[in-house]
Amino acid sequence: MSYAIIRNANYKKDNLAGLYKHNERKNTNYSNKDINKNNFIKNYSIKKCNTTYTNAIKILQKKNNLRGRIIKTTNIACEFIITSDKDFFEKIGEEETRRYFETAYKFVANYKNLGEKYILSAKVHMDESVPHMHLTFVPVVHTKDKNGNEINKIACSEYWKGKDSYKRLQDNFYAYITKAGFDLERGNTKENTHIPIETLKKVTNYENIKYEIENNEKTDSLDISKNELETQNLSLVVAQNRQLVEYNKKLKTNLAKAYAAIQKVATLQIENTSLKQENIKLKQENNKLKEYIQHTFEVIKTLFDFPVDRLKRLVDNLIKKYEK
Repeated sequence: MSYAIIRNANYKKDNLAGLYKHNERKNTNYSNKDINKNNFIKNYSIKKCNTTYTNAIKILQKKNNLRGRIIKTTNIACEFIITSDKDFFEKIGEEETRRYFETAYKFVANYKNLGEKYILSAKVHMDESVPHMHLTFVPVVHTKDKNGNEINKIACSEYWKGKDSYKRLQDNFYAYITKAGFDLERGNTKENTHIPIETLKKVTNYENIKYEIENNEKTDSLDISKNELETQNLSLVVAQNRQLVEYNKKLKTNLAKAYAAIQKVATLQIENTSLKQENIKLKQENNKLKEYIQHTFEVIKTLFDFPVDRLKRLVDNLIKKYEK
């Protein structure tokens, strides 16, 4: 008898880059030799994520005003691995296999009133020995704040509140999937004694996913995927361009001021040169006038036998009297 299998794993922000790369087949090499790259084309999405999980969560937070304190140790995403065994899928065929995963997707969207929009990605892998779906979602709970206002917040611990939360998940999933017409058995909730643990790990690809996520954490410690890096680089270029525009404006203003100052200096230099020339001309005229006056005194002295010194005093007194 085949079993309805649904398993959950919680992930922190630092795990999302590795999870995204594994689920969306963004890695170049895979430790799991069971993965056949030639069959990548057979994989399909029940819901496609057009960006990284990290970026998708940021968009959801902003768009839906999601509450919740997010720190490094916060479980910000959950992932269901939904599958059965190889015999079950071979028996029901491709169309029913797809309906199985589509039915499971609808179950998750409605379970605990989650909402389809909080499902980040639902990727079906057909490139391994057993078909399975990686369904990644944000554990959003719909509750009220201290003032009684309805709010939505990211709260993994509240979403999985209660010691029997996983048991209730499997109970509900089994009821939902069998009601949809799939002939499956409910596994033992404690230790899954109906399914050997090694078989379960192989079916769900547990060990390989864990290895790839941990390996990606080492190489992607900044949690930046290629698309995020391109987005950040674009943002940086835009920011730098804005700074250059502002700098250019200031430079133009300063250059205009400097040009005005240069023009003013040039004008003053022209005026100064003109004044110097005028001063020279006045000095020349003054010298000529002095010579003329001196010559006049000499003429008067000769004609009237009048002392020059006395004549100068008379003229000086006359000028002073005139000035008063």
